[in-house]
Amino acid sequence: MRLTLVILAAGMGSRYGGLKQLDAVGPSGETVLDYAVFDACRAGFTRVLFVIRRDFADQFRAQIGARYAGVLEVDYAFQAVTDLPDGRVPPADRARPWGTGHALWCARAQLDGPFAVINADDFYGRDSFVQLARFLAADPGAVAPGPARCAMVGFHLAKTLSEHGTVSRGVCELEGRRLTRVTEHTGIAVAEVGEGRRYSGEEVVSLNCWGFSPAVLPLLDRRLRVFLAERGSDVKAEFYLPEAISGMVSAGEATVDVLETTSSWFGVTYREDRAAVESALRALVAAGEYPDKLGSK
Repeated sequence: MRLTLVILAAGMGSRYGGLKQLDAVGPSGETVLDYAVFDACRAGFTRVLFVIRRDFADQFRAQIGARYAGVLEVDYAFQAVTDLPDGRVPPADRARPWGTGHALWCARAQLDGPFAVINADDFYGRDSFVQLARFLAADPGAVAPGPARCAMVGFHLAKTLSEHGTVSRGVCELEGRRLTRVTEHTGIAVAEVGEGRRYSGEEVVSLNCWGFSPAVLPLLDRRLRVFLAERGSDVKAEFYLPEAISGMVSAGEATVDVLETTSSWFGVTYREDRAAVESALRALVAAGEYPDKLGSK
């Protein structure tokens, strides 16, 4: 069974100040994205589908996509502000993409089997991909009656913050190990997390590490159409994937298993985060979790 890893890589990293998906942070020049593909390959994924923008497609193909030629199947989908249902036209002053939910929607035509979805600039760790591959292999489900079965790897809020600025996180509500709601929280600072503060730090958050069958795609299409009808004239509104999935759960259209992982998350939100990511990767290499230079399983 072919498992596809969808990597959302259309963002330019405005707070970071550049195309952070192409920055070398590993000891031998690897990107965070390289580690994700490496981990996915050894977990059993055989195809990667990058969702990018056409304006940096050539650079991305040359610097990133070419690394995986012959290792696994590599495909591309393109997110554009103008790519909307039924030829809908965006506001004239809309410049930024429509968000992570729209990015996945833009890839829908290339998804006919089970797939995982991640951000390009987040490190999720080997076990996260093992958990997703296990879930997808057990339930490859084509579109079928009943709620779409989905999965999400959850991480604790306190371990997903930046010392160098605020972050946005999808804070999850659970019943047992089932997701009931995701609410986007913006502007979360380290000082707000801890005993007696705004957040305990133990909250489970979504970092866009998902497992889906194609059954979710028509549901996503309907959610996008509703979003555009209600907020399409707002030049800053974004169609977030966690909020779209949360809406499906609330409507009884989908269920989401929240998967526990032994892996730690880290990412580069601000340029100052880079040193900590480099240090963490060196430690993982020294511990034998990864080879000195990626390229073999």
